[in-house]
Formats: sequence, structure tokens, C-alpha cells
Amino acid sequence: MSTDPTPDDPDDPAVVLEELRRDYVVRTKAEGSRLRRKRVVRAVDDVTLTVQRGEAVGFVGANGAGKSTTIKMMTGILQPTSGQVRVLGRRPVPERRQLAREIGVVFGQRSQLWWDLPLRDSYRILAAMHRLTDAQRDARLARLVDGLDLAPFLDQPVRQLSLGQRMRGEVAAALLHSPALVILDEPTIGLDMVSKEGLRRFLREDRAERGTTLFLTTHDMSDVERLCERIVVLGSGSIAYDGPLAGFRESLGAPRELVVDLAEPRARLDLPVGAEPGTVEAEGIRHRIRFHGSQLTVPALLAAISAQAEVRDLSLAEPAIEDLVRQIYAQGR
Repeated sequence: MSTDPTPDDPDDPAVVLEELRRDYVVRTKAEGSRLRRKRVVRAVDDVTLTVQRGEAVGFVGANGAGKSTTIKMMTGILQPTSGQVRVLGRRPVPERRQLAREIGVVFGQRSQLWWDLPLRDSYRILAAMHRLTDAQRDARLARLVDGLDLAPFLDQPVRQLSLGQRMRGEVAAALLHSPALVILDEPTIGLDMVSKEGLRRFLREDRAERGTTLFLTTHDMSDVERLCERIVVLGSGSIAYDGPLAGFRESLGAPRELVVDLAEPRARLDLPVGAEPGTVEAEGIRHRIRFHGSQLTVPALLAAISAQAEVRDLSLAEPAIEDLVRQIYAQGR
């Protein structure tokens, strides 16, 4: 009989971090001296964060911001210097084995696949480790093989796979036991655009079917935009921003850009308050207009333009999230 602790209350949050800190001791040797100096570097500084069940959170920041260290504490690889961590109601370090059965992790270049075995055999071993029945394993694997397009290389040794193929294989390994929480670190690295979109589509569908909680770290901001409703920006070990992805741009006051193609050339347009004239191209046919969403809506702006000229075509450009993250750092949030 299993001696695992009683499962946590499903109404509890998926992740709770309270005043979380992690320090590293760095030893350096002064030039011309045999003595080593010791200094303490704080990688994570007083991080407090709650992720509810079923949420999809993008956890972003520059290299060295503390993202990987935070994930290592969430998964029980590292012990916090101070503060509290609860993941699915468990304490990650003392209950690491039990927690491993309830979460799925793709963590950087740390592989959970067997290098010299065919990919299919890795899944058989992992299914046995997670105590899946043959029927459970086969049903789940069939869904993963189809959704992640693994069939062409399922019987190849892992060492023969390309980086993109292996990353898809790693994601399938993390999802094989249908975990309640999935932690993905750079899941689309090495994938072409078609494969990236296919992976994102599968993750969205699988999460919708199972109510899975997603915690995503990535440098590809398109991953965050396609998969997450909430974004948390980490800067120098502390949270610089935490809020809905939908309001991320507006909260920073970042302008949007409306591109309109007119039926007839026009040197200038009279614009309402909140809009700024941008560049005029194609001899007055194309106008690029910057505007602030907090002051002016797209329909109101388009109505003002249509009152002056016939609009043949239009497109809306949003500010890139990478630029917004840099803006957060620049503002010292």
C-alpha cells in the first residue's frame, strides 16, 4: 500500500511562493593573491506569487533574472534560503518524490529521455515509473504521438533526434502522466515555425481538456502570447510586473499602430486626441498612425479617418512584448 501523503485540496492554489529568497556563495580569488574572497549573491529576492489552478502564467525576464532558480525551488531541486514554497499543496524538497508524480517538467537542456534507447522505450519506462497501466499508457501516448507529430521518429534512438524533435519528445514525456501542473522552460527551442505553432496548439487543447496549470518560461514572447493569460516579469531576482497579459501593454502606456491604405492619396489626416501622425508612404496612400488605447479606441480612430477618406485596407500592430519588458526594466519597476 502507498504511504504517500493524502493529496492536497483541489481548491488550493497550484503554486504559492511567499517571500522566497535564494542566496549563492561565490568565491573569487583576488589578482596576485592566494586568498579567496567570499561574497553572497542573491538570485531570488523576496518573491511572493500565487498561481491558481488552471491558470497559464508566462514567467519572463532577462538572463540572470532568477527564473531558473525559482523553478528549481518549485520542483524541489533547490532549498530556499528563506521563505515558503507550496506546489499542489506539497513542500517541494521533503515531498519531492510525491510531487514528481503530480507535475510535468521540461527544464532547459536537462533531459528525461534515455539517450541510447528509442523514444518509444523512454515512454514505456516513464509510464512504469508513474505507475500507469498499459491501457492508460497506450491511450495517453496515442494522443501525444498524434498531437505532437512524434510518429516519424518514435522508434529512433534519442541521440539521433534533432533538437526540435527531442524537444517535442521532452514535452510528451512531461505530459505522459497527465500532470496537474506543467512547468515548461523554453519548450519551443529548436522548432521551426510550423512545429512551434503545432506545439502551442496542442498545449492549448490539452490544457483545455484537462484543466492543467501551465507555468512557462521562455525568451520567445510569441509563446507567452499564444499560451498564457497572465504574465509575470522577473527583474534582478524580484517581480517587476504581475498582471493579465491583455492589459500588459495598456498598463505601460505603450502606443499601438494602425496602418491604413487609402483609396486616393492624401498628404495628411486630421486625427482625434490620442492619435499621433506617423509616416506617410506610397505617395500618400499608406498612413501609419500611432495611438494610445487608454485614450482612443480603434473604431473611433477608424471612424475619424473614414469621414475624411475611403479606406481600402487596414492592419493593427501591437508593441512587441520584448520591447515592453525592456521598458519595465528601464522604468525600474
